[in-house]
Amino acid sequence: MSISLPTDKAVLGVDIGGTKIAALLIDDEGTVLARGVVPAPAAEGGRAMASAAASLAERLSAQTGRSIVAAGVGAAGVVDHETGTIRAASEMFVDWAGFPLADELAERIGAPVRVENDVNAFLLGEIHHGDTDGADVLGVMLGTGVGGAIVLDGRLRHGGHGSAGEIGHTPGYSDLRCTCGQIGHLETLASGTSIGLRYAERSGVAGLSAREVADRARAGDRIATDVYSDAGRALALACASAAGILDLDRVVVGGGVIHAWDLLSAAIEATLLTDSPVSGVPLIIEPAKLGTDAVALGAAAAARRTFLETVTPVPPLVLEGETA
Repeated sequence: MSISLPTDKAVLGVDIGGTKIAALLIDDEGTVLARGVVPAPAAEGGRAMASAAASLAERLSAQTGRSIVAAGVGAAGVVDHETGTIRAASEMFVDWAGFPLADELAERIGAPVRVENDVNAFLLGEIHHGDTDGADVLGVMLGTGVGGAIVLDGRLRHGGHGSAGEIGHTPGYSDLRCTCGQIGHLETLASGTSIGLRYAERSGVAGLSAREVADRARAGDRIATDVYSDAGRALALACASAAGILDLDRVVVGGGVIHAWDLLSAAIEATLLTDSPVSGVPLIIEPAKLGTDAVALGAAAAARRTFLETVTPVPPLVLEGETA
């Protein structure tokens, strides 16, 4: 059962990344009341990140005249969802691993905080606010890196170590070194960073973003087209493997790289014709619908679910730790 919010209250959703912190406030109907973005002080440490997020929250609260009753955060890195502490993170985040984000942010905004990995939050957002079927679905984000999340039987799965669904660091897609130091991971072909690097290796033109490589592909640059085809094929193979293991029939893909879905889709479709799941059920791989709001909306949904709802006997979507 959901607790109705008074008209002077709202739920906060926050998306904390390496370059920016985005936040929004939603009302009792899930309508976005206000949104904002600030630079992420990732190089200054966890406390600076929490303070920046809190300042943005305070600004949105003042703008709408609504106080925050609960907050959800989608944060980059491996998250202990029970304590809200960041377990592990990339090197660009100073003093982020081990940082008790939920406690620190809750102290600053005066409301309880639920922290999820950002890709988990993205998938929750697509399920709660998009049109993605939430029964059995894999979420993949193609951004600076490649992240993943998984919902099975309507339940967001975290795994015993907080990294369930992390498809970006599965091996076997190339002989290239990944950002994590290992070889051949999906991320070496399908991330925005890797698309720029793979194009530079083949063309000799360095420093282009994935978007710029896409522009070249659309203009007829065969090398750029091949780089995107390789990314699409690797993504489809990874998704087909996950579908075979977990009996999935749907994957939703988000992140900045999906602006080039027209360049990825042909290779995805061709790969699924030759490497389809053994179940015989067609695997649908589709782009996300919510754009840049997905992580914050999903984080807010997780907060509302955790702090403002009583679980019904058969809930449409539950978080690990709840009783179905």
